[in-house]
Amino acid sequence: MTDQISPPNPLATGPDLAPQAEPASTNATPAKKNNLKNIVLHAGAIIVATVITIGLFLVIDRETIMQFQRWGYFGIFLTSLIGNASIALPIPSLFFTFVGGGTFNWVIVGLVSGVGEALGESTGYLAGYGGSAIIEDRDLYQKMHGWMEKYGGLTLFVLSVVPNPVIDLAGIAAGASKFGYLRFLVYCWAGKTIKTMVFAYAGAHSVNWLLHYIDGFIG
Repeated sequence: MTDQISPPNPLATGPDLAPQAEPASTNATPAKKNNLKNIVLHAGAIIVATVITIGLFLVIDRETIMQFQRWGYFGIFLTSLIGNASIALPIPSLFFTFVGGGTFNWVIVGLVSGVGEALGESTGYLAGYGGSAIIEDRDLYQKMHGWMEKYGGLTLFVLSVVPNPVIDLAGIAAGASKFGYLRFLVYCWAGKTIKTMVFAYAGAHSVNWLLHYIDGFIG
């Protein structure tokens, strides 16, 4: 008669039969989706606000548009520079790019505005480089810092093409990670120039039409 060997109890514990602990689940995927959703929402809000601002200025500040030729390309450069360098003093620089495209040579307007916007972003870069930046959204900043570490200048280029507030944090992250300043300017200028060229081109083909339409609507 042979002894029967019972199969090991799956609930038994021991050095060889201890149940394996399941890896703890994380919320990394939902967190990434929420961050991406916030970025898209911020970008959409900026675009909508820009369109509304342009419309309001065309209706309310018509006198400014009529005198815009006195400001010239330097005025476009200056508003682009200040508008992207200061958060406390917001200036709708893309409005002036849009109107400038309908007043001057839209290609030159787009190029000049792109240079001004890129130089304006230097304030964020220098604050990050010197470690003096005040950051409210730490989670989003860490995301931007991770993107800068992983993708480098591509992050700056993509965020510069679309109007959005995240570019400020990306600039701070670039400075904090000691990303080369000249490279920073080149990537920002390339992306922002695409954006400003689009706005200048749109202005060249719509400012006069919009003013004519508003005259007919109001008068």
